[in-house]
Amino acid sequence: MLTDAAEVRLAKHVVNNHPNFRATPNVPPTPTNVSHNRPHPMSESASASAPSFFMRHEFGIRRVHSLLGIVPLGLYMCVHLLTNASLLNGSETFQRAVFMIHSPGDLLPVIEWGGIFLPLVFHAVIGIWIAKTGHSNADRYKFVNNRRYVLQRVTGVIALVYLFFHVLHLHGWAHAHLWLDVIRPLGFGQFSPYNAASTLVEAMQGYFWPAFYLIGVMACVYHLANGLWTAGITWGLWVSAPAQERATKLCTAFGLLMAFVGASAWWAAVAPGEAEVQEYRAVENRMYKVWAEAGIVSENEEKRYHAPEESEATDQAEATDQAEASDDNDKAE
Repeated sequence: MLTDAAEVRLAKHVVNNHPNFRATPNVPPTPTNVSHNRPHPMSESASASAPSFFMRHEFGIRRVHSLLGIVPLGLYMCVHLLTNASLLNGSETFQRAVFMIHSPGDLLPVIEWGGIFLPLVFHAVIGIWIAKTGHSNADRYKFVNNRRYVLQRVTGVIALVYLFFHVLHLHGWAHAHLWLDVIRPLGFGQFSPYNAASTLVEAMQGYFWPAFYLIGVMACVYHLANGLWTAGITWGLWVSAPAQERATKLCTAFGLLMAFVGASAWWAAVAPGEAEVQEYRAVENRMYKVWAEAGIVSENEEKRYHAPEESEATDQAEATDQAEASDDNDKAE
């Protein structure tokens, strides 16, 4: 116990030595210390650096970003993987599904751009912005959610790179003849939707593309499953700890299910050999005639597979026809 005098001395010592209690001398105002109501330099810099558009609308942008990641992008990915996995049931099942996808005809590009590509561009741009502005502390705190935070961004980058080359590899990004003539000898633009199974299997030959697709599909599956969990928090669906624990189990089960579907779709594309390719092509050509005659799909030779020798023969026939037409015109003149 301290005496009263000792407590007074201790209090004076604290006041005189602690910076928060140190008294400020009464200095009379002079021209050098009068502020004249000038703004503080920090306030000037704060006003100069106004918040960006993203920061002003972050609340709404994050919600649109999470919503588009689920609908339509996540929903489309699930349908896409299920469609490709149907090849395990035979080329006829797979080709029937592809015919139904292409049944809208000229409206299909509008659906693809409005429902897939534009939402994907928005989701990717905002995702890159979130990844750049966010700060991970997984190196200091080894919690599961911290690791998931990092994996969500890593798989997002992997998925973006994968989707870019996936579309280039199979569809070529554009269908102009000059462009396709350039990229097809390089191994891109290999998929023909009216010969779906055979051209898909041929495009997946070798070692690089199967490994690339397996990594890319698994990254997309994790990104969607974990994105469902974070979207639920963003939208306030599960905020409490028990609700988040239940959501974790639900999203984990969904991720495992979609990983199985994705692996099945991958195996259906890489397992068949050349003999199966020829069988698939015969079935596809027969189905094309039936579906085109029924008017379910439009006749479009550009969506069909043509062997290189067939393409050369077609080009030569067209050149011969043009030359004969030119000769006929010259004789008529």
